[in-house]
Amino acid sequence: MMPLTQKEANDLLSVISTDNSVIIFPPFVYLSEIAGLKDKTKIKLGAQDVFYKNKGAYTGEISPKILKNLGVDYVIIGHSERRRYFGETDEIINKKIRAALKNKLKVILCVGEDLSIRKKGQKAVEQFIGNQLKDDLKNVPRNSALIAAYEPIWAIGTGHNDTPADAVKISRFIKQLITKNYKLKTMVLYGGSVDGKNIIKFINHPEIDGALIGHASVDKKEVKKIISQI
Repeated sequence: MMPLTQKEANDLLSVISTDNSVIIFPPFVYLSEIAGLKDKTKIKLGAQDVFYKNKGAYTGEISPKILKNLGVDYVIIGHSERRRYFGETDEIINKKIRAALKNKLKVILCVGEDLSIRKKGQKAVEQFIGNQLKDDLKNVPRNSALIAAYEPIWAIGTGHNDTPADAVKISRFIKQLITKNYKLKTMVLYGGSVDGKNIIKFINHPEIDGALIGHASVDKKEVKKIISQI
């Protein structure tokens, strides 16, 4: 999420800084300051994106080497908004994953379907996500540590709601596919408009290991509700 000012970011940080089950993903401009607080808190720090080169003339991009040097632990790759608004292809996402892992960053890979795919049924969803994973994880070293985030795009800010039962089915499919076909150690997060009202309905299942929280993550009241339930 992009909209926070420095004051708002610091205010949110005060709510979550003592909880070691939370990873925060601030805008790039706040990474250095928040990284300086890591030794005094239990926070884990992540970046919202990364480039696939460590150096070169790529104005505006942030290399995995820079992120690692800043103290970043995790990086989100393939977020639905990056795919939709910035035209990120599976080929680009694959390059980013391999570059991030090479630089010892932990990857959170986002995958998920839009409403047109969902309407075709679960088999269509599984085929779509399976193809995403096939391209995104091409030539990724086996036994790498990778976290997958299931983002049903049609359930993000649209008024449509996914059900915990459906989320569990797809999360189980993702985990089994990554473990079996790619020999990667993985957890699966759910990221479909999670907030303080519904988070426990999703994460109270062994197939779902946590949540990737979007809009609610910039609302202090919502963050407090979420923290109290995890």
